[in-house]
Amino acid sequence: MDKAHEVLIRNLSEHTALAEEDLAEIRALTFTLRDLEPNQDFIRQGDEPKHSVLVVSGMVARYHLLGGGGRQYLAFHLTGDLPDAQGLFIDQMDHGLSALGPASVAFIPHRELFIAFRRRPSFGLAVWRETLLDAAIFREAITNNSARPMQARMAHLFCELFYRARAAQLVRGNRCRMPISLAQLGETLGMAIATVNRTLAELRRSGAMDLREGELIVLRWRDLQRLGDFSPAYLHQKRQSSPEGRR
Repeated sequence: MDKAHEVLIRNLSEHTALAEEDLAEIRALTFTLRDLEPNQDFIRQGDEPKHSVLVVSGMVARYHLLGGGGRQYLAFHLTGDLPDAQGLFIDQMDHGLSALGPASVAFIPHRELFIAFRRRPSFGLAVWRETLLDAAIFREAITNNSARPMQARMAHLFCELFYRARAAQLVRGNRCRMPISLAQLGETLGMAIATVNRTLAELRRSGAMDLREGELIVLRWRDLQRLGDFSPAYLHQKRQSSPEGRR
């Protein structure tokens, strides 16, 4: 499980300076690895959480299950994220988590995490910061879906995911994996499928980006950033410069 431990360390180090004692505490945690099929649920709304989850590879989605069986996607999580750290402090999950494309996750027992937090409060603060970053992304998503026009709404989501993928070292050149279906885009952005198709076509015509076969291709970062009214300040990443900074 060395890879899983190092993935968590790299992610937490993006926003927190970890001492050697913190690193040793993380490496002593028990991780149970699970490989997931595309669209496979691994946390369900209503579950009583006993573990936290680390995304080891791939991409997962957090969603609310609606009464009629539909979904409202709330956030997407990449390699290194702890998408259900909030489960440490609640008795019942109020959302679900599902893989987007093939993914691997590691389950970490809550009992071990609480013991580690008592021994190394700085590690506990790093995980707490993860939940605060999640909250910042939620706030931005509310603003995005309620206040921005359709094209800006979609461009902003693409900007966020590309920027975060770059921080997670998942971008190759100007491309990153994004196995999100058009239906899932609609369920994320509050758009009918016809609107998704029309808006995506508009963004393609702008020459700023493309989305093909589960891959996001950023052709002109500054143009995409402008179209999405995107500023990365809410992501609170201290060590990253702007993608494609000269364009």
